Amino acid sequence: MALEQELKSCYCDLHVHIGKASNGQSVKISGSRDLTFAGIAKEAAERKGIELIGIIDSHSPPVQQDILDSLDSGEMTEAKGGGISYRGTTIVLGAEIEIREPGRKECHVLAFMPNLNTMKDFSGWMSRHMRNINLSSQRLYAPARELQDEITGRGGLLIPAHIFTPHKGLYGCAAEQMAELFDLKRIAAVELGLSADSEMAGYISELDGYTFLTNSDAHSLGKIGREYNVMELAEPSFHELQLALERKAGRRVAANFGLNPRLGKYHRTYCSGCGSIIDEDFATSDRCPYCGSPKLVQGVLDRILHIADREVPNVPAHRPPYHYQVPLDFIPGLGKAKMNVLLQAFGNEMNIIHKAREEEIASVAGQDLASKIIAARSGVLELSVGGGGTYGKVVQQGKQQKDKS
Repeated sequence: MALEQELKSCYCDLHVHIGKASNGQSVKISGSRDLTFAGIAKEAAERKGIELIGIIDSHSPPVQQDILDSLDSGEMTEAKGGGISYRGTTIVLGAEIEIREPGRKECHVLAFMPNLNTMKDFSGWMSRHMRNINLSSQRLYAPARELQDEITGRGGLLIPAHIFTPHKGLYGCAAEQMAELFDLKRIAAVELGLSADSEMAGYISELDGYTFLTNSDAHSLGKIGREYNVMELAEPSFHELQLALERKAGRRVAANFGLNPRLGKYHRTYCSGCGSIIDEDFATSDRCPYCGSPKLVQGVLDRILHIADREVPNVPAHRPPYHYQVPLDFIPGLGKAKMNVLLQAFGNEMNIIHKAREEEIASVAGQDLASKIIAARSGVLELSVGGGGTYGKVVQQGKQQKDKS
């Protein structure tokens, strides 16, 4: 039986966008044209070393045609347990959907389906409540709980996306409690987003029972895996993912790897009037302390403290460790040439990040870069804070490395 199989650790990133379908149809307008279904599969399997990847624009009919073409050609196969298999990597099929309840701001949720036929059926339903089913992250003109019924009724997984970001995060702008929008018993997990970690989320008791996910929300191939999870699974598949989120039969999320929240684009409150990131002492003010403008974008940390129902965060025993990790492309001095040398030596990015020893890295890329990679691995690089849609940066000898967003 599958439940008796020996478990293994799998690297998982469950939030990757499609830029264009192979017929040229735009899917995610802000996404890279290299983000095709086949391109993502190849990047995850060969360069990143990610074994379970969630493509969250699989509801789009042109993308579904690309999937069918890959299956018909034999390049990919349908995975046992659900998903699409490519060279040891399994793609789980998802959709990012925008909802807006009356009197509230909009927020995004992720819906994952067990197989292509179920996703096609779900897309058929959404197309009757959506203006353009071909595009990513489109508004659904139906109640949140009706959407929840349609997802769970098909055996799917509903996961609120980047829950704390001021830009279309559930807690970030749409509600102070998730129960205001959804039946909490039918939420599969929650995605923290790039500007929050487990301890910050521990201020909100409503979240205590949920599995946390850290995903990349990648809009380019290079950003795949900038945040990811380690899961204990028998094999990478939809069914095993579901068991891991439910923490059943030994399956689980064993670790979250994410940006230090200081690097996140929305970590601190930001003044769009003068471009300043607001210091903590002034973050609860209605106006910018520097220019007096009321045009403030509340940061993730400040929003969490505003809606918190605890004075001290609580991290339940079932929650896996959250590891601060600076992505490789944030590291000063690590350009394309050096990266290619490292990939040739170690195979993929997960091997560079987790398995290569410092002396091994130094032997192919030099001691200075090896020291930085090890410091990034352990989360000890000095950082400047992010806010207002601008990433924080790695600080090196008084200088800041420009982020390639």
